Amino acid sequence: MNSKKYNNIKLGISILESLISFILLFLFVFLGCSQNLEAIIREYSDNDYLVFLLFTIITGTGFSIIFFPLNFYSSYILEHKYNLSNQTIFKWAWENIKGVLVGGIIGLPILLLFLYAIKSYDNLWWLPFAIMMFIISVVLAQVVPILILPIFYKITPLDIDELKDRILELAKDAGMKIENVFKFDMSKNTKKANAAFTGLGKTKRIILGDTLLENFTNDEIETVLAHEFGHYKHKHITKNLVISTLSSFLTFYLMALLFSVSIGWFGFTSIDTIAALPILALWAMLIGLIQTPLSNILSRKFEYEADEYAVKITKKKDVFINTLEKLTDQNLGDKEPHSLVECFFYSHPSINNRKAKLLSVQIDE
Repeated sequence: MNSKKYNNIKLGISILESLISFILLFLFVFLGCSQNLEAIIREYSDNDYLVFLLFTIITGTGFSIIFFPLNFYSSYILEHKYNLSNQTIFKWAWENIKGVLVGGIIGLPILLLFLYAIKSYDNLWWLPFAIMMFIISVVLAQVVPILILPIFYKITPLDIDELKDRILELAKDAGMKIENVFKFDMSKNTKKANAAFTGLGKTKRIILGDTLLENFTNDEIETVLAHEFGHYKHKHITKNLVISTLSSFLTFYLMALLFSVSIGWFGFTSIDTIAALPILALWAMLIGLIQTPLSNILSRKFEYEADEYAVKITKKKDVFINTLEKLTDQNLGDKEPHSLVECFFYSHPSINNRKAKLLSVQIDE
């Protein structure tokens, strides 16, 4: 089956990339390469902030070169092999260049804030940095729809009045104030279909991929959006914000604790030694191994709740189930992944599990 083979390849590449990244980063520090790189950079500048930026850029570029073959195969060759991509090689390269530039504009100031925190607050660096990251994440959530998404997609108001009226009515039923609905040219990159909420506060928007609009009926799209509104109705957005904030603070605390304990293993004596900072990334990867399945369990629970809301509010259970089937087929999703794979890697339940759950939902006529 193409979908299972496609997903197994994607998963295998992701696991392989993570494993190689950990090993290479460990060897980078353990073999003294990070110290050598810092020493070379300090021959040209002794400003800690400039040294740190150059250290990060050089290291990041090196890893990007090493993983380019895997990334190119996964995001370009494989997508074309399974007839999911609409990109030419030049469009693929340009989208990636834009991603790097936007990531750099956002990421470099965060790196400077991180170094400031670790130099100023010693072992307590994690607390002010976690607070700063919370503020930054809130600001980013507000500006993404109006500043960042338009860099990658053409976003225009939805011009299908009947569908827009249905969506606005669903929003009203969920207690959500939405002034307009938007579409974006998802098809310029992929044949996959999707819809989502984005933004925060006054920048909150519903966006529909043109691939969704072209391949699904108004009834089907209505059930997809009803599912999204189910997340709002059940306060999943607020719950996720609280949980992710607490998780972020806990993660930074554990990283700081483990970092201070382990720097001596690699011959370092100070936590603000730039060559030692990759150790933090190692701990972040290991902590992520524990956090990922736990967060996915909660995410799948929320998805089931949103599914139930969708069929109860629209009273279109069969339509929604058929829509999930069509989305899975169009996006080449694995309908029945191994239970361990689903538990650890899937933030959404598999289609077969969602269908089984939906069939048990009682709808009041």
